[in-house]
Amino acid sequence: MAISKKILNFLGKAGVKYESIEHRTVYTAYDKAATLRVPQKIVGKTLVIKFDRSIGLVLIPANKNLDKMKLKKAINAGRKKTGEKIVKKIDFAIELWMKKNLKGAKIGAIPCFGSLWKLLTFVDRGLLRNPKIIINSGDYNWSIKISPNNLKKLIPNLILGNFSEAKKKKNKKKIKRKK
Repeated sequence: MAISKKILNFLGKAGVKYESIEHRTVYTAYDKAATLRVPQKIVGKTLVIKFDRSIGLVLIPANKNLDKMKLKKAINAGRKKTGEKIVKKIDFAIELWMKKNLKGAKIGAIPCFGSLWKLLTFVDRGLLRNPKIIINSGDYNWSIKISPNNLKKLIPNLILGNFSEAKKKKNKKKIKRKK
């Protein structure tokens, strides 16, 4: 299956330039970067997050992890300005909610177009430093290559910030074998 009609219509109505990229089936941004033979820093991964009773999308580079504390600070800074209640807890949304509410996209391939589902969208500034970025299209076999400026046009209320941190290297302990 290709990119869903809902997402193609959304892109078409916005009138921005983008490129559809077909590739082998991948389930992670890391695998997408390896398959397309591109640096992980230009591949975006969309995370669906829950903060208190709200849901939002966060787009960060594939080579980074979400820093929940930085995201929480950014959300609360915006909420203080509007007089809204401060967020106390941030976590990942459950798959059941995603299946029910994010129609037109497969779990693990959610595009970062929060305005499509009336969700807040947070984008890590590090990803937007690249001339072109590759984002999810809603399908495991297709991605979208787009310029950061065109992405900003697609998501008018996007919130920029530094929401990611370098992935921590796992400590590999050597196992001593008996001779």
